[in-house]
Amino acid sequence: MSFLQPLRRLSDYVNQLAIVTCVACVLAMLGISFTAFAYKLATGASLSWTYSLARLFLPWIGFLSMTISLRYGEHVAMTLLVRSLPRWMTVIAAGFSLLAIGSFGALLLWYGWDYFQGTRQVYMVSDQIRIHGKFTAFVVPLSRAIILLHLVQGFALLEHFINDETAIDELIEMADAEERS
Repeated sequence: MSFLQPLRRLSDYVNQLAIVTCVACVLAMLGISFTAFAYKLATGASLSWTYSLARLFLPWIGFLSMTISLRYGEHVAMTLLVRSLPRWMTVIAAGFSLLAIGSFGALLLWYGWDYFQGTRQVYMVSDQIRIHGKFTAFVVPLSRAIILLHLVQGFALLEHFINDETAIDELIEMADAEERS
């Protein structure tokens, strides 16, 4: 399994890059919105392009946030159901979860790439600002490729399914140790 270590490090690096990109997109949206607010406050008139430009960052924030939440195990899960299963069934359920995530990622990568290549639309933000639809369409196959990359983390993506009892026991032991001291 040593061949997975470089891929896991790459997954962690790509995840950090996705976080930085999401933060940059949020800051860009805030900057654009603040510019519109300040301009309206100073002149009383509105800038027509601010809303159109700011909304182009939403797909990037949404799709990259999905990859980040997957990496930290914060995705939609039926934790209560899985906790009630015996250990061997929990491992099988986790395996099926990874298989479903991988299938979903592969399908969206396949169809997302077609969507990206077929995008011909140009967003007319203003008379001077035109942004090609490929800017927003590219995030679909990119985020799915990141999801597939994150699958090298294996059960670590689903550790809240498997290790919750251990984490709870550790918290109880820590609370007991604090009470004794």
